Amino acid sequence: MFVRNSWYIAAWGDELGQAPLARRILGEPVVLFRDKSGKAAAIADRCCHRGTPLSLGEVVESGLQCGYHGMVFDGAGRCVQIPGQDKIPASAFVPAYPVIERDHFIWIWMGEAAKADPARIIDASYHDDAGHWAERHDRLHIAGSYLLMIDNLMDLTHLGYVHRRTIGGNPSQHVNAKMETARTQTGVRFTRWMLNSPPPPTYVKAYGFKGRIDRWQEFEWVAPSNVLQWTGAKDAGTGAYEGNRAGGFQFKVFHGLTPETETSCHYYFATANGWAPENDAASDLFFRESRETFREDKNVVEQQQARLDEFGEDWLVNIVSDGTRVQMRRVLDGMLADERRTMAAE
Repeated sequence: MFVRNSWYIAAWGDELGQAPLARRILGEPVVLFRDKSGKAAAIADRCCHRGTPLSLGEVVESGLQCGYHGMVFDGAGRCVQIPGQDKIPASAFVPAYPVIERDHFIWIWMGEAAKADPARIIDASYHDDAGHWAERHDRLHIAGSYLLMIDNLMDLTHLGYVHRRTIGGNPSQHVNAKMETARTQTGVRFTRWMLNSPPPPTYVKAYGFKGRIDRWQEFEWVAPSNVLQWTGAKDAGTGAYEGNRAGGFQFKVFHGLTPETETSCHYYFATANGWAPENDAASDLFFRESRETFREDKNVVEQQQARLDEFGEDWLVNIVSDGTRVQMRRVLDGMLADERRTMAAE
């Protein structure tokens, strides 16, 4: 089950060029394309004539032309041209989805179009602030549920085990981190502090730490599928925990998980360099290290999904570190229940 009345990321803006882009979102085949003015649109990836994927076609002056028999559809899903035929049947259309391009993302609404309020799109504008945060981004396809990826982000005790070569650090530092968790109006937020901690390899490469550090991580899950991350570190004992975070090593990460199917997802991520934004080499290095970290997550989650497909989830147990993840799942369950009740009432 998916929360449908919500904005999801359909693509990075720079993924969508002149050619149509096929993507499965919330179990449905969608084709994204830009009209001749450059405006993005999203319609069902299935021609109403013979079911051919419209993504096999091409963009023409009046819309997206099916690559099978040449019917053309506009961004609202209406057929506007049929070769050799003047009259267009009223039934010649495909479903269309509200789309908004903002903050480098193409956002899509897969639920009731009348409820697609642009104000509900989360603020990721810091990625545009090149003067303060130098941004890099990419996408990974994950053969695992988006829920497993969000679980992974909500329980960072795995860092010391999965990410030893990159951002991990000492496992005991993560298990014993000072932790504060709070519900928000849109999800769950937590803050972790690892004081007097050995710097992990990525931190040493990117910033050059020589000794122990005081390290903080702030994560906010914005339901149903995005996570905002603010992270930093300073030399141990230099006042970060007391509120002086100025200077030191600081970065932001955006994590956007869009369900493809029940057991696969699209993972959109961006890193933003806040310690030396004018240094392209530093931004590139940190992005490469982060991408390697996320590939480590991808490997674990895909293997996890395979086992859950085989054995189900009824035998799983929770431990103390699952507290934030459990809160996240409760919020999501509530959203799904509310949506089902609304649909039943209508």
